[in-house]
Amino acid sequence: MSSAKESSAPSMALIAVLALLNAVTPFAIDMYLSAFPQMATDLGTPATSIQLTLTTFLAGLATGQLVIGSLSDRYGRRKPLIIGTIACLAASILCAFAPTIEILVGLRFIQGVGGAAGVVIARAVIADRARGSQAARLFAVMMLIGVLAPLTAPIIGGAIVTSLGWRAVFGALALLCLLMLLGVLFVVKESLPVELRRPGGLKALASSTHSVLTNRFYIGYTLTMAFTSAAMFGYISASPFVLQNIMGLSPGHYSLTFGACSLTVGAGTAVAARLVKSHSPRRVLMAGVAAMVVVSALLLVTVTIGGVPHWPTVALMACFMGCMGFIYSNAAMLATTEVRHAAGTGSAVLGFLQYGTGALAAPLVGLAGQHSAVPMGLTMFGAALAAAVALLLLTRGHVPADEAEEALAGSLATQ
Repeated sequence: MSSAKESSAPSMALIAVLALLNAVTPFAIDMYLSAFPQMATDLGTPATSIQLTLTTFLAGLATGQLVIGSLSDRYGRRKPLIIGTIACLAASILCAFAPTIEILVGLRFIQGVGGAAGVVIARAVIADRARGSQAARLFAVMMLIGVLAPLTAPIIGGAIVTSLGWRAVFGALALLCLLMLLGVLFVVKESLPVELRRPGGLKALASSTHSVLTNRFYIGYTLTMAFTSAAMFGYISASPFVLQNIMGLSPGHYSLTFGACSLTVGAGTAVAARLVKSHSPRRVLMAGVAAMVVVSALLLVTVTIGGVPHWPTVALMACFMGCMGFIYSNAAMLATTEVRHAAGTGSAVLGFLQYGTGALAAPLVGLAGQHSAVPMGLTMFGAALAAAVALLLLTRGHVPADEAEEALAGSLATQ
């Protein structure tokens, strides 16, 4: 039996492709942020209309996961993944030639829906193929590889915008989608057997969604990840103004600082991947959430009464991002494996709430204008505290099924 499991364990090539699919979001967002002023001038539209292209992408990403996740439970993982990746590729090409802001906004929504396939199905494939601590390590490895995206995307995007213009950014995204499609076609095999697929129809969809939403432990881990995402998007949305307008960093120095903070996500993920070998994923998750609450509280105090000092603020931002490495991989694993019978739907709801709360939190950090960091601190601390409450109240007493199975197998082996 163990050998069977070993043979079905995901290969590193598969994990690399899944990580690339999961990285479509930071590439599609971070690569073109520096092009906003150029896009507004070229398309003859105000900055608020350009920002709408980001909002519609996130909306497509969130809603697309709900639909595609459920479809993958019915038709399998591979077909929806191929169709979604092709849609993302086509939309990226068309974005590069969009003549008006209205067309670009619509295409970004389609791009988000297509990209959602990779995000939601990547998590479902791991839930299909791995169990327990192995699944936690695979989520961590996938996230560790994916950390390169938010680290490199702003730098690559800035270089493309400076030398070739904003339209070339979408050309680069199209090339990325083509690479993703080739990876899906040649590396990603079907992971959901026909006998385990759920029947179609609205009744079956409602049944699947109900079984997911009524699982208290799943909701607890999902809300933990969603509120953590809200805190992170608050940081991402506010960081350009805090670091450049308040601290006076140049765009180049901002990119380097942002990238350095993103590196700590990789460090946190690597540490978490080692810890789950000797500690339960839930315990590692709880440590990450506790650290996030403490760090965000210190950051709030610093920006409120400290006048936003440069190095202490940046250091706390880096520590905050490091906490993401402990939280994301373990929360995603614990949530999706809790509803393995409907992993696609479970991954879809998780993704919808993750990006939905992030989209809601992002505007909050600008309530006091471009020259105050207090809303950022309040948003990050409030979301971190909400994540801790959700984890403590909704997952109390939970022993993941995979851990129970491993414990039982261990006790039987000693008899």
